[in-house]
Amino acid sequence: MKSVYITGTGLFTPEQSISNAELVAAFNTWAENWNQQQAEAIEAGEVAAQALSSVEFIEKASGIKSRYVMDKQGVLDPERMKPYLPERPDDQPSIQAEMAVKAAKQALQQAGLEGGQIDLVILACSNPQRAYPAVAIEVQQLLGAAGFAYDMNVACSSATFGIQAACNAIQSGQAQRVLMVNPEICSAHLNFCDRDSHFIFGDACTAVILEAEEVATHTQGAFEVFASKLMTRFSNNIRNNAGFLNRCDEAGLGQRDKLFVQEGRKVFKEVCPLVAEMINEQLAANLLSAENLDRLWLHQANLNMNQLIARRVLGRDASAEEAPVILDRYANTSSAGSIIAFHLHRDDLKAGATGVICSFGAGYSAGCLLVRKLA
Repeated sequence: MKSVYITGTGLFTPEQSISNAELVAAFNTWAENWNQQQAEAIEAGEVAAQALSSVEFIEKASGIKSRYVMDKQGVLDPERMKPYLPERPDDQPSIQAEMAVKAAKQALQQAGLEGGQIDLVILACSNPQRAYPAVAIEVQQLLGAAGFAYDMNVACSSATFGIQAACNAIQSGQAQRVLMVNPEICSAHLNFCDRDSHFIFGDACTAVILEAEEVATHTQGAFEVFASKLMTRFSNNIRNNAGFLNRCDEAGLGQRDKLFVQEGRKVFKEVCPLVAEMINEQLAANLLSAENLDRLWLHQANLNMNQLIARRVLGRDASAEEAPVILDRYANTSSAGSIIAFHLHRDDLKAGATGVICSFGAGYSAGCLLVRKLA
């Protein structure tokens, strides 16, 4: 079977960042205004008052301290509580395509490639901004890439599933060089009026270049993807019901379920053991053990989840070097999270080092990639 190398990665980070203190101030102003408007109903016991948020609550619950967003002003406006991202004319690049191209150019430069040498573009993210034409095809056109392109969505696991799809295409001979991008505008599907989740997400875009061994020329510091495992199991505990059918029942328009909703405690309880077991099984299938692991690049959703998963895999607490964390400043960037960690925390590893890129999320879905650093 053909060997597949990761020869380049890229990261687009929005210019604007929101601290927990800023987010809490906006949320609490909104909540106090709402409570005042609903004072009679609250007094009558017809509705519950909105509880206030706090920096301490957010950091204890998630480990998040700040997040990057595409539009800070709209999110922090108590009268709006969502980003303002104006629609663009059809003859201009879409916002996700623009993000993807910026990240892709970094990855291409690292791999020593031009856009025209790519023969497959996969855009994998939680929420492509439109149904069609595929944003991936737009990215293909903007970069001058050849071959074909398509969008895919496996929620927070989209990047690992996208990398597996790229490996499959290379190993089957459908492509030689693949660009996989993850433009995540998570702030657009986050309910900033929900105390339990208003702090979770941030925006970012990652890019990964994968090449067949025989065509890769820039392999210094590259990684071989030598094994992978994907898993899905249906659950309603993380859900977003937004879609084109919403207009067919006006009663549901604007309801909370048309944005991100989750049963956080259930997700924690069910996903952590599932993912840890998946990683351990993948190691065993490749005649490896936790002692052979040099790094865990885990999905950056929640610090407590990552610490528990790493502990179940390693049999002890992981060090900051073994399981790097980027969610403190990026928050949960959905599919981009584990790739951001990989992009920022891999150069120090020596040749032969082995690591796991793992993502997990709604579905449930989970992807586990075993990678080894080349010379």
